[in-house]
Amino acid sequence: MKKIEAIIKPFKLEEVKDALSDLGILGMTVCEVKGFGRQKGHTEIYRGSEYTVDFLPKIKIETVLPDALAEQAVEAIIKAAKTGKIGDGKVFVMPVQEAFRIRTGEQDDQAL
Repeated sequence: MKKIEAIIKPFKLEEVKDALSDLGILGMTVCEVKGFGRQKGHTEIYRGSEYTVDFLPKIKIETVLPDALAEQAVEAIIKAAKTGKIGDGKVFVMPVQEAFRIRTGEQDDQAL
């Protein structure tokens, strides 16, 4: 099993969700997060004063999948989230040793 975490621009959430749903991936967790990468934020002007916005709003999507779906899911996320501009985000893939469904006690792939 693999855990995929993707940090994307907020307006791309529906496109990524739809791309994952098309692969048959129905379960995911979505959080609103703030952060910065290489661009280190940006400056804005408000009422004539310039200020720095260090942390930019992003969306973090997490899902755990069978190994067979992981590569397809990563490709789908990248395709759906890409704008070609700085700050498109990142995708991280990690191994998952075990998974359990609390209600039924099912384990690993059956728990997904």
